[in-house]
Amino acid sequence: MTKHRLFWPAAVLVVMLLANLLFTPDFFAVHTKEGHLYGSLIDILHFGAPLVLVSLGMTPVVATGGIDLSVGSTVAIAGALACLHISEAADPGSISTVLVAVALALAVALVLGAVNGLLVTRIGVQPIVATLILMVAGRGVAQLITDGQIITVTSDPYRLIGGGYWLTVPFSVLLAGAVVVLALLLTRSTALGLLLESVGGNPVASRLVGIRAGRLVTLVYVASAVCAAVAGLMISSNVSAADGNNAGLWIELDAILAVVIGGTSLNGGRFSIGGTVLGALVIQTLSTTIYTIGIPPETTLVFKAAVVITVCLIQSPQFRSKVARRRTSAHGSPQAQPAAPADLEVGA
Repeated sequence: MTKHRLFWPAAVLVVMLLANLLFTPDFFAVHTKEGHLYGSLIDILHFGAPLVLVSLGMTPVVATGGIDLSVGSTVAIAGALACLHISEAADPGSISTVLVAVALALAVALVLGAVNGLLVTRIGVQPIVATLILMVAGRGVAQLITDGQIITVTSDPYRLIGGGYWLTVPFSVLLAGAVVVLALLLTRSTALGLLLESVGGNPVASRLVGIRAGRLVTLVYVASAVCAAVAGLMISSNVSAADGNNAGLWIELDAILAVVIGGTSLNGGRFSIGGTVLGALVIQTLSTTIYTIGIPPETTLVFKAAVVITVCLIQSPQFRSKVARRRTSAHGSPQAQPAAPADLEVGA
């Protein structure tokens, strides 16, 4: 069981959830108030939904051997465009106004993702450099859209996306869950997942066997931008405001950490949608725990780094082999016994 790629992320998540019982005895309690579910577990799912979406978009990008640092800026641009349109509309509370705002944000995300993809596939710019350009410039674009101010909106239909409830459950959780199911169906019930791993594992061989690697890579950057845009709509909707400076700030790093915790290889060629979801929940649980027990939020990044290092170490076969050999040596067992399985595992 410990060899399953999802075992350690799931084990860390369970341990973190149980650890909260030491500080909050009713941590697992879920209450119903005015027909809505409330509780710490619901909060983790609710506030973790944007990170789940951004991480899902990041996963196929990493699977193809790339990286997308621009998702945080895309989050800010999408929220800024949507809120600007709603705030200037004659009827901010109408469904048509909200639909146009959402369509506008998604359309711009499509363009931004296509630009990233074309820079990587057509121009040959390294993914980290191509997306770093938009990461820096995009934050400025979001500030230009909001004119450096925080745009507040009052629109019940827009509020539903990130802060509303449907069927007693936060709508953002249902939306993120639908995207997860769609991603699983596309990557595991079709050949898309195999093609992504093939392109990430060996792009030259993939092209030689007829896979249009360039088009596939461009599409994953577009998908990443669209997921980031939906996350941006959730974040701005939840607070009914667009902040071009702080919306989605450093979320790209959290998404990369979630992907790594989930077992996706940064070298490409291997990914796990389920692992990414678990990784995002681990990070969100850590953030919720820090706020719950009263640790200064300025130290959040330190705790995140410690958790990521811990998870990566316990997932590493080489690290576990070294620990096992030290334990065997400490108990005076014959030296030949631990050497063989350790070498085999490292080689695998």
